[in-house]
Amino acid sequence: MGRTEFSNKYRERMFPGYKSKFLETDPEFIERFDNFAFDEVVNSDDLDDRTRMTAVLATLIGAQCVSEYKAMMTAALNFGITPVEIKEVVYQAVAYLGIGRVFDFLHATNDVLSAQGIKLPLEGQATTTAENRLEKGIQTQVDIFGPQMAEFYKSGPAESRHMHRWLADNCFGDYYTRKGLDYKMREMITFCFLSAQGGCEPQLTSHAAANMRIGNDKVFLIKIISQCLPFIGYPRSLNALGCVNEAANQMEKTK
Repeated sequence: MGRTEFSNKYRERMFPGYKSKFLETDPEFIERFDNFAFDEVVNSDDLDDRTRMTAVLATLIGAQCVSEYKAMMTAALNFGITPVEIKEVVYQAVAYLGIGRVFDFLHATNDVLSAQGIKLPLEGQATTTAENRLEKGIQTQVDIFGPQMAEFYKSGPAESRHMHRWLADNCFGDYYTRKGLDYKMREMITFCFLSAQGGCEPQLTSHAAANMRIGNDKVFLIKIISQCLPFIGYPRSLNALGCVNEAANQMEKTK
């Protein structure tokens, strides 16, 4: 069968001069995989390479794929994604996966950047302080989800209300307010974190709606799912599609 001309050229753009060992050990598999992931899938829509690669990196973090993440991070840099943008994806992942699952990705990111001669630490991107992170986080929630979020940090039973406050000051005040990625890109990577880790369908549906509310429409989210499917498989991709459809139906009913 052989690899298609397009998949060969696409892989060369991702990994210039690199020849996969799988061509020797698993030739039938890698030919089919590359032709699917790097030709059929890539050519299934008009998503740009930088958005595609950013989504793939977020998806690999969500799925806990450190080795593949390091490989695709190199490809992402070759496609023009900046070190700052990659770092912001990793930092924001902590809010949705926890440091226990992101720790290795922090090290992996630093290893790849250092190997390419990029000096660390990178320029700081924080825009909030200890004094205003709650206020700015609440405003970010309102900007993305709507005015009903203005008082959400004070809602719920007294014994668990602090978690809603943390959602405002930590998740949104500490991470979403940072420079490097805009709201649309941050909501897109959150969608990828949630879809890749699985078991987060209520939150995934909520964030699918948030994506659509700020301009990442249903068609765009389906493109994101499609491009990430080779990296997380069909079950979680189809679950994500179901959440997108549910969010779209709910939004249609409230018009």
